[in-house]
Amino acid sequence: MHGRLIFLLEEPSMKELLDQLLPRLFPGWVAGEQFFCIKHNGKADLEKSIPRKLKAWREPNVRFVVVRDNDGGDCVQLKARLVTLCFNCGRSDVLIRLVCQELESWYLGDLTALATAYDNRSLLRTAVVKKYAQPDKLLKPSKALTQLVPEFQKIAGARLLSQHLSITHNCSKSFLVFIAGIQRIAQEMDYQSAVLLNNATEF
Repeated sequence: MHGRLIFLLEEPSMKELLDQLLPRLFPGWVAGEQFFCIKHNGKADLEKSIPRKLKAWREPNVRFVVVRDNDGGDCVQLKARLVTLCFNCGRSDVLIRLVCQELESWYLGDLTALATAYDNRSLLRTAVVKKYAQPDKLLKPSKALTQLVPEFQKIAGARLLSQHLSITHNCSKSFLVFIAGIQRIAQEMDYQSAVLLNNATEF
C-alpha cells in the first residue's frame, strides 16, 4: 500500500478495537506501519486536535480517517461540520465516519461475537436477537450492553471483541459503512502503489 492511514479517534476503546480488527480486515497490516490510531479523551479533545493534526502532519502519502460517536445528534449536521473543519485545514479527502450511536452499537450488532467472547449462549435467544436487530437506533447502547453482559468493560471488551466481530455480518449499518469506507480507501492507495510501480518500471 502506498502511504498509510491515520485514524483520529474519540476514545481509547476504539483504538483498542481497531488495532486488532484492521489486521483481520487486511492481512499483513501492522499497527503503526500501514495504519496508526490516535486516541483522544472525548469529542471536544478530538475536535480540537483535528486542525492541529491535519495542518502539522508532514508525512507524505497519508489519508486521514476521523471516527466519532454520534450520541443521538443530528448525523447529517455533525458530519457536515466535521467535513468543513477538515476542508478548512486544506484536506478534502478525509474520511468521516460516525458511530451510531456509540461503539457498543457495533458489538450489539454482532450477538454471535458477544456470545462467543463472553461464553454466553443466552445472548442468541430469539427474543434478544429481535430486540437488538437495529442497534444503531438505540439511544444508549452502552447501557443496554452492560445489562446484557454485566462483566463488560470498555477497554477489555474492545480488545476481546476485536478478535470475534464479523467483518461482513453486523446489524449495525454504521459498522458496515465504516468497513466499506476503509476498504475503498485501501483500494485507492493500492491502485496508487500499482501506478507508481508501473511508472518506475518504464524507465
